[in-house]
Amino acid sequence: MSRSSVLKALRREGGLVVGTGTSIVCKDLMAKLDTWFPQAHMEPEAMARLAIAGYTELGMDIVMPLFSVCHEASAMGCNVHWGGPEQMPESGRPIFSSIEDIHVPADLLDRPGCKVPLKAIGLLRSRLGEDTAVCGKVFGPWTQAYHYFGVENFLMLTMDDASAVEQIMEALMPVTISFARAQIDAGADCILLGDHATRDLCSPASYERFLKPVHARLAKEINAPVILHICGDTSDRIGMISQTGLDSFHYDTKTGSPQKVRSLAGPGLALMGGVSNYTLLRGSPQEISAMARQAVLAGIDIVGPECAVPLLTPIENLKAIREGVAS
Repeated sequence: MSRSSVLKALRREGGLVVGTGTSIVCKDLMAKLDTWFPQAHMEPEAMARLAIAGYTELGMDIVMPLFSVCHEASAMGCNVHWGGPEQMPESGRPIFSSIEDIHVPADLLDRPGCKVPLKAIGLLRSRLGEDTAVCGKVFGPWTQAYHYFGVENFLMLTMDDASAVEQIMEALMPVTISFARAQIDAGADCILLGDHATRDLCSPASYERFLKPVHARLAKEINAPVILHICGDTSDRIGMISQTGLDSFHYDTKTGSPQKVRSLAGPGLALMGGVSNYTLLRGSPQEISAMARQAVLAGIDIVGPECAVPLLTPIENLKAIREGVAS
């Protein structure tokens, strides 16, 4: 497959594409390349080396170098613990308590949280050429607000002060847009837009009021194909997502069978995913190949892990995705 094949899949123009917009890094892959977390979160060369292994070692048609959820948070001033080979990064204490506290630094893109992945994307583009697609990653204002205000504090606002929620998301929108555009300028072909908006954190009514217009705006403001990722069962909002103008939805298998998800999404929304993280961690290569093949037959456009893979996933299980799609 090639870069153009991925872009065609995002337009629902056919092809058998393997990939994901979330992290494919596991401890086995780090050991094979002798490139480890946390260095690969903080050093462009290490980040690019691990990302490109998704293509060279695992057979993915997409490489994506932002392995954590904390890059914007770090650049905005949060204290981030960058984890290790068996621990993903975590953001520290909230830094804002009111709308008036929100300040987007003028040098946001020059801070390490943004600058490192931008350099890594440039390295990937120069090394891969047309061989495969480079995917960037950003988080929406809703998810960023969790980092900056605290999850509980922000979710309380959604019930008590809808106007404040809308003002917060408007104030944080430039972070998402500027970081996405910078990644495209650096060489990214598409952007994964992550938003932690599962039904336990965001009701269907809240999605329709707060997030649907935000996602529609981001679809227009980001000048490349945008892939939305939301964890968990999203069967109650895929219909709304398909109305936003976003190009693709990266879904969690908790939503249902690939046939069910394809039906809920309708004909216009490209779908990514189909392979359960639990099966990747605990299952056999044969089970994973069968799951990948089922996704292909159901019309999933880009087949791959449903989310960032568990760090203890066996590398042979990740390779089995390509084998299932090719069979």
